[in-house]
Amino acid sequence: MRTDVMTEPSKVTHGSFTVERTYRHPPSKVFFAHADTATKRRWFVEGEGWEVFEHRNYFRVGGEEFSRFRFGDGPEMTNVTQYQDIVPDRRIVISYRMTVAGTNISVSLATIQIDPVAGGCRLTYTEQGAYFDEPNAVAMREEGCRELLEALAKELDRAA
Repeated sequence: MRTDVMTEPSKVTHGSFTVERTYRHPPSKVFFAHADTATKRRWFVEGEGWEVFEHRNYFRVGGEEFSRFRFGDGPEMTNVTQYQDIVPDRRIVISYRMTVAGTNISVSLATIQIDPVAGGCRLTYTEQGAYFDEPNAVAMREEGCRELLEALAKELDRAA
């Protein structure tokens, strides 16, 4: 008998959102912050109160990023990302699945578009997802993405 298949039906919320953020750094630097494993770990999974158990990033089409972490004394979470499309300094398309305490909470498709603008670049993050058993999941995920893009800004400024 398989134990990795959910036996109880869950409620699925489908949703999408877009977040735009302008950085005072060139597209190449923002792209590098996604592609370089050490840099990505700093802004994507580390932070005050977070414990990181594992993080690896194989940044190439078909490659996988895997993170296992928790906040405070909370449950363990995972993020398993697959890179679907990469255009250097311009676009990254990913699909990813998140779990909390071993239970799937979402599956998403996201596009990270990086466009040059005067004085830097504009990053447009668009996500389409299926979110499980949480009626406010879309708004919560959008807020989480905004926080990550703020962490990216701090990483870019720190490295400047």
